Amino acid sequence: MRIGFVGLGVMGFPMAGHLVRAGHELSVYNRSPAKALRFAEAHGARAVETVKEAAYGSEALILCVGNDDDVRGVVAEALDELNSQAVIVDHTTTSAKLAREVAERAALNGHAFLDAPVSGGQAGAEKGALTIMVGGDQQAFDQMAPVLAAYGKAIRRMGEAGTGQLTKMVNQICIAGVVQGIAEAMHFAARAGLDLSQVHAAVSQGAAQSWQLDNRWHTMAEGKFDFGFAVDLMRKDLGIALDEARSNGSTLALTALVDQFYADVQKLGGRRWDTSSLVARLER
Repeated sequence: MRIGFVGLGVMGFPMAGHLVRAGHELSVYNRSPAKALRFAEAHGARAVETVKEAAYGSEALILCVGNDDDVRGVVAEALDELNSQAVIVDHTTTSAKLAREVAERAALNGHAFLDAPVSGGQAGAEKGALTIMVGGDQQAFDQMAPVLAAYGKAIRRMGEAGTGQLTKMVNQICIAGVVQGIAEAMHFAARAGLDLSQVHAAVSQGAAQSWQLDNRWHTMAEGKFDFGFAVDLMRKDLGIALDEARSNGSTLALTALVDQFYADVQKLGGRRWDTSSLVARLER
């Protein structure tokens, strides 16, 4: 498939690489042109200087950018350049309202739009093992699912436009609570004089087991946070979830509290630290 790919950050760069290895023809755009050139040199893709060039004649446009306004701007610039049957896939974490808005605008131009946020972090993107939560038209999903399989291990359509983003909010709500629980458990264990490595070996074999416990306990114990999903991005995502909660009447007391704990981590200088850095707030 001829694909325009916009956004070559820590997630987009490896995701786009998997598409090239799967045999797709890519035109890549990034706000920092040097990154697009570096990708093109590494993977044999075509680096372009504008979104319009990336979209021109493409059968699919895939986005992995920053926020609602970024998505809105990219789609507005791309719509008139795409192949008449092209599908737009947005991997950015945005509001569900934005997803529905862009889906409606794309439909006016004859294009399907899939909101398809991902989970699995940089490591998942590099391994091609992301979870992808998709909202949008069933036919468009069926068309694009084999393409997304280049970097997705679990790809599920959740419903119509916006439901992918709503499911990603659920994902982030779960993560926030789990990481805070692990941070407090580690803080407690350390104050109790327990061997943290032995504690992990014990509790990770029971009901407390989780991805976060298995992948973040030891780095948290060592105070290492210079990797992974940044606190700034988590606060953006939790802000989206809290806004949605105010709209649908749900109560997210714990999520709101953990969001403020992440604000404390930012004040410690941890804006780009991994989300597991919640433990640093307790220790410092």
